[in-house]
Amino acid sequence: MWAATALGLWIVTRIVPGVTARSASGLWLAALVLGLVNAFIRPLLWWLTLPLTVLSFGLFALLINALMIWLTARIVQDFDVTGFGAALLAALIMALLSSVGFVLLHWLMFGSVHWLFIDGAGYGHHHSPWL
Repeated sequence: MWAATALGLWIVTRIVPGVTARSASGLWLAALVLGLVNAFIRPLLWWLTLPLTVLSFGLFALLINALMIWLTARIVQDFDVTGFGAALLAALIMALLSSVGFVLLHWLMFGSVHWLFIDGAGYGHHHSPWL
């Protein structure tokens, strides 16, 4: 996942004016920080802004993702985002790349992507959203 995020951020730095990584280590660190921010801060913001997300048919989630990218740039010294507009465009491109990546994963797995969920009793069961 970390490598996929780093690849997505690298593509964003090539496409979006105002989003830059000054070094490879800065790009890798930005991917790590973005993953941590998305794991710990984004769920709280999504929960707090759920009514806005519902009223906007999910588009407000894109603003939250942009905020996470902007926050990552504030934390990582070698990763820069010049403004919220650049962060918003970066979030849109990251969302599109994520969707394309999932479709490619599905295609490469010959149409069967299986997720393993562990319930409270420790039993695993498979679920595929495509079946």
